[in-house]
Amino acid sequence: MYWQVTIIAVYIRSHLNSLVSRDEEGSVVEKVILTAIFAALAIAVGAIIVAKVTAKANSINLN
Repeated sequence: MYWQVTIIAVYIRSHLNSLVSRDEEGSVVEKVILTAIFAALAIAVGAIIVAKVTAKANSINLN
């Protein structure tokens, strides 16, 4: 699931980059900020999924 979210984030980022005019120079800071936001979002989603799966696994009664 983490990789799927990462792939979606990369797709969205590349789509947003294609919408930006090719004539603009100096948009490196903007791209770095967007990349950091998408990376943080992907990590947060991954952490939520891991927490939910771990909680569900711990709630399984093995007796």
